[in-house]
Amino acid sequence: MQFLKRWVIYACLFLVAALSVISCNSTPQSTTVSTQGSTLNIYNWSTYIAPEVLEEFQKTYNVKINYDNFDSEDALYAKLKPGNPGYDVIFPSDYMLRRMIREGMVIPLDQSKIPNKKHLESKFVDTPYDPGNRYSMPYQWGTMGIGYNIKATGGPLDSWSALFDAKYRGRVGLMDEIRGTMGMVLLYLGYSPSTTNPGEINQARDFLIRHKDNIKAFVADTGQELLNQREIDLTNEWSGDMFQAMEENPDLRYVIPKEGTTVYTDLMAIPKGAPHKELAEQFINFILEPKVGATISNFIHYGSPNLTARTQGLIDAKDLENPAIYPPPEIWAKLKYVDDVGPALTLYDQAWTEVKAAFAS
Repeated sequence: MQFLKRWVIYACLFLVAALSVISCNSTPQSTTVSTQGSTLNIYNWSTYIAPEVLEEFQKTYNVKINYDNFDSEDALYAKLKPGNPGYDVIFPSDYMLRRMIREGMVIPLDQSKIPNKKHLESKFVDTPYDPGNRYSMPYQWGTMGIGYNIKATGGPLDSWSALFDAKYRGRVGLMDEIRGTMGMVLLYLGYSPSTTNPGEINQARDFLIRHKDNIKAFVADTGQELLNQREIDLTNEWSGDMFQAMEENPDLRYVIPKEGTTVYTDLMAIPKGAPHKELAEQFINFILEPKVGATISNFIHYGSPNLTARTQGLIDAKDLENPAIYPPPEIWAKLKYVDDVGPALTLYDQAWTEVKAAFAS
């Protein structure tokens, strides 16, 4: 019940943030473009921002925000590939951004409009997937791990093998995320989550098909909700989503498996054809304010790339001390980024299509 209350509250706040047009007499700290009466169109993951941040931006700059959600990287790509329907800011992950850069789907940022870049931790600046942060700025980061109900499992878990243990037959959810879930299986089998080897990709496909009786459903970005409702007992899930659910349900747990997992950085970028580029850059700079970034991280429980927010004590201490949110070096050593695999993506798409067909039969 408390979990449901949280989502009702979130939905109400979200509507206020997304639909209100609020004027304010205060003067923005730094205004490089006239924004009054403008509309900023945002496309982000669900449950991935503190609603008060949207409200504050609207009040400060006297603008309206239209806020839409996607539930997978594939949905984001599919929405934008035919042409931008009108979004100003999007939130792809690292490997998806690289693909979008390669396909001309995002445009360069005006670095002079984003001075708050100075607050970022060095490892999130000038990265291999976006040298010089030409196209993006980091938003939040996290891991994929196992979310589970400890009453159902009878004790803690520490391995991806639990998802395929026969004792959980029909009680497992898998994310309907091609690179995420395939990457998880590849890691468990001892391969890179970004392999381009057809044999290794097909081994991951065959492994999933062999264990199809364990899987109750492929789910969108809602595994934590199904856990809370006892529809499933364990799933692969994003770290922050699980920690949000754990606040309301003491039976839920999250673990980074001993075999390692994928780590990702979600980014803020401007898609080609954005109608309000300068306002989008203003929003990105606003998000990189230490207090704003900390407000988001403290609400959604993902890792913050904002070093100033951490060093100034703006991030909740319990999150900073949680090794599943900010992993120590020995865990970091087992984390792998998912890379853009270029033409080999067709191998993943084909394997995933065969997996889904096997489950449907």
